[in-house]
Amino acid sequence: MTDRIPPRSGTALRLAKGDILTVIDPEGGQVSDLIAVADGDPGEIISNGRTFDYEETLRLTTGARLWSNRSRVMLTILEDTAPAHDFLLTPCSEETFRHFYPDKPVHRGCFGNLAEALAPHGVTPDMIPCAFNVFMNVTFAQDGKLAVLPPETRAGDFIRLRAEMDLVIGLTACSAYASNGGSFKPIDYTVERAE
Repeated sequence: MTDRIPPRSGTALRLAKGDILTVIDPEGGQVSDLIAVADGDPGEIISNGRTFDYEETLRLTTGARLWSNRSRVMLTILEDTAPAHDFLLTPCSEETFRHFYPDKPVHRGCFGNLAEALAPHGVTPDMIPCAFNVFMNVTFAQDGKLAVLPPETRAGDFIRLRAEMDLVIGLTACSAYASNGGSFKPIDYTVERAE
């Protein structure tokens, strides 16, 4: 069964070790912020720094693992049809909207959506780290300048991840204008339960 995250919203779900989560861009051109937390221990949470260090790459795709702040593997990418993902930028927030979109209405963004979804699992706003920004298209210039461009995903692109421990996953349909080329679309996901 496929579940849908409406535009500019988020959810939380539990994965047992061995479960497989597939995140799908049903219409193309949308980003999903993913946070992984050890189920029952919110002090252990996904870490971009540990992941970059241990995987020795910025290009996280099939075969790569996503690590926790305690140096344990949380998720393994089993299959990936998307052109790119980002693990550098923080979830968009009210402050993001004030900074980058002063002419647009303020939205609580992925940060607010993740905070609400993960609160019942013991995650406070100050604990939310950089998200694994599924499908996000971030480029680097020669001088090191970052640019957020519209995702290059097409309808149906997906990433499949296997849980390597019992996890709580926070997942969004991103709210920021630049991340989605100015449009807001849903995100779909499925969970295959381990036997």
